[in-house]
Amino acid sequence: MQWLILGLVIFLGVHSVRIVADDWRTRTIAAWGEMRWKGLYAALSLLGFALIVWGYGQARLMPVTVWHPPLPMRHVAALLTLISFVMLVATYVPGNAIKARLGHPMVLGVKVWALAHLLANGQLADMVLFGAFGVWAVLSFRSARQRDRINPPRPQASSVPATGLTVLLGVAAWAAFAFWGHRVLIGIAPFGR
Repeated sequence: MQWLILGLVIFLGVHSVRIVADDWRTRTIAAWGEMRWKGLYAALSLLGFALIVWGYGQARLMPVTVWHPPLPMRHVAALLTLISFVMLVATYVPGNAIKARLGHPMVLGVKVWALAHLLANGQLADMVLFGAFGVWAVLSFRSARQRDRINPPRPQASSVPATGLTVLLGVAAWAAFAFWGHRVLIGIAPFGR
């Protein structure tokens, strides 16, 4: 479990600099240059992510059950992860109404994804992993909204075709991951196949 926690501290710590020290981040980027900052950011993110993956796998070898989620929570989790995939795609498709309305769909998608997994999993490692990401997403969204109040973003135009494409790509990505990728990459088939 210690490797999972260390990975979370590194990964979420790097991704929290803007939450807790935005002025320091701006000064450091100005002093170092953007490429050097991004290089260090990427290297630490990859290290943290690798430790999360390895630590989570190790923690699953000796599971500690905290609670037994009822079977219907799998269906709730599937619906919530579908929503989170659409939000994730909305971050990248220009001109969609979801991003125009929510402003920060990726962070909201992480929040929904974490909640879905907390509802459907009852092991301690799951609570640590998804709970940490959920707390980070709440704090990150709050920080982003505070920055928006100080420097309001320009209103974004949206179109029905871009929004439709966003939903279509989100559903397709979710289906590919739910019915194939989750089992291959994580080792768990969400729908019991």
